Amino acid sequence: MGHARRLTHIFKAFAADARLRIVQLLREKPLCVNALAARLGMTAAGVSQHLRVLRKVGVVEGEKRGYYVHYRLNEETLAAWREEIDKLLDPKHGACTDTKGARKCAAAMTRRKAVGSRTT
Repeated sequence: MGHARRLTHIFKAFAADARLRIVQLLREKPLCVNALAARLGMTAAGVSQHLRVLRKVGVVEGEKRGYYVHYRLNEETLAAWREEIDKLLDPKHGACTDTKGARKCAAAMTRRKAVGSRTT
């Protein structure tokens, strides 16, 4: 999977305010759906739908404890995502390295540099 596609998955997973709040709560300690629902002021069904999205992309993992499943963050996934986002924000990282049109992008960058040098 290319860098741009990985970033799309990351940002889609965090696109909902409730999912961001769930991640913030799970940074403190593992919680079950009912505990998350109470803290978020949502229904358990609503929290479950958001957890389903976060589980699908590997951000949270569930551990069965008696009748309840307690969810915790998958630190490995978060570390990998942090690395991907750092690449996006790093000005030294190539902007067009994962695109199919890399040659076109490189040519465009060369033209922009040439135009910029003529205007100075």
